Amino acid sequence: MVVVAILAAGRGTRMKSNLPKVLHSLGGRSLIERVIETVQPLSPSRQLLIVGYQADEVKKATLCFPDLEFVEQKVQLGTGHAIQQLLPYLEGYTGDILVLNGDVPLLRTETLKQLLQIHQENRNAATILTAHLPEPQGYGRVFCNSDNIVQQIVEEKDCTFDQRQNHRINAGVYCFRWPDLAEVLPHLQANNAQKEYYLTDAVTQVAPVMAVDVEDYQEILGINDRLQLASAWEILQKRIKEKWMKAGVTFIDPASITIDDTVKLQPDVIIEPQTHLRGNTVIETGCRIGPGSLIENSHIGENVTVLYSVITDSIVQQGSQIGPYAHLRARAEVGVSCRIGNFVELKNSKLGAGTNAAHLSYLGDTTTGNQVNIGAGTITANYDGVKKHSTHIGARTKTGANSVLVAPITLGNDVCVAAGSTITEDVPDGCLVIARQRQVIKPNWQMKTHKAPG
Repeated sequence: MVVVAILAAGRGTRMKSNLPKVLHSLGGRSLIERVIETVQPLSPSRQLLIVGYQADEVKKATLCFPDLEFVEQKVQLGTGHAIQQLLPYLEGYTGDILVLNGDVPLLRTETLKQLLQIHQENRNAATILTAHLPEPQGYGRVFCNSDNIVQQIVEEKDCTFDQRQNHRINAGVYCFRWPDLAEVLPHLQANNAQKEYYLTDAVTQVAPVMAVDVEDYQEILGINDRLQLASAWEILQKRIKEKWMKAGVTFIDPASITIDDTVKLQPDVIIEPQTHLRGNTVIETGCRIGPGSLIENSHIGENVTVLYSVITDSIVQQGSQIGPYAHLRARAEVGVSCRIGNFVELKNSKLGAGTNAAHLSYLGDTTTGNQVNIGAGTITANYDGVKKHSTHIGARTKTGANSVLVAPITLGNDVCVAAGSTITEDVPDGCLVIARQRQVIKPNWQMKTHKAPG
């Protein structure tokens, strides 16, 4: 049995932002969301989030985790003070508590499982996660004996010159036997340069305490400023791309591609340079995406090609071709084996199988049947200045170049719209519709010229 406590009360002044540090985004999710998701496979009996700065905003951002309990730290006086706030919440609890920081987003669940296992197998009063950093500046140092029993932890600001030569650092991740910790928490002292109550002081007052070194030190890197946030992004990108390449995905020029770890890819997908995949995107097998494309919160079916295009909140079914320079947005849905070509925009529209819109068109709030051909420059005029209106185009209908369909309007099956027409009334099945002025030619006509003033 384990309780998880996550520290998320600080402002993070070095971020130079009004947004709480833990709400800054990394790969499509906030820092705090990443930490919370990491502990879910541990099946903790309780999850306590310690909040302070802009507590309401942090609570609102974590509503998707219904099992969270919020504990307020009104004044931030250090990590020890934060955990002191748990005393009334965990009265009578006799199990273990895992303490994490909300600004350490790269931790793996496997690392936490190992920490818990070693803690419980050795019946430690406390077990702390440590790492050997090549450049340990900014971290507290941990001093152990040959059995990894912790003898001393010193915050960097309180380290002597010699102590700073030790590269074993405290990762700020702890597992305590709660009754032992609860006994010493009320007696912590703020006898340090920061005048804060350190949780590390509690570690030195219980025994035995063991250190567990993390295999990949990058897991425990915290986020204190924008530079560290960018470094974490690079680490995350490397992890994500390695995972998908091992699963059968090809990245051409991986350094130019970015991808959120919420994206799902199938084998034999090819991602071209300068392509960016965001949010809850799914790309099925056989697709070729890019170069120069952005896809966000969209589902791309098998064997689709997307070239120099933007797709958001949309669905593209198998065998379709998108681009170059197409824009699909706001719940657009493209059917099987369609072609959406140069400078075509779809908004909240559903196109039937085999439909082509190859050039320079806008289809908004439009539904088509199968095998419709949208001529170059066709526009659905869906907005009357107050409301949006729908257009319905039947199967096998063709619109000529530079057609305007003024919604609300319905074109039946097998309709042909003459080029240059502005259609304002419904058209039944099987008709040719022409709505344009008759051409007038005036022979022997020349524009009158006027002499310039002298």
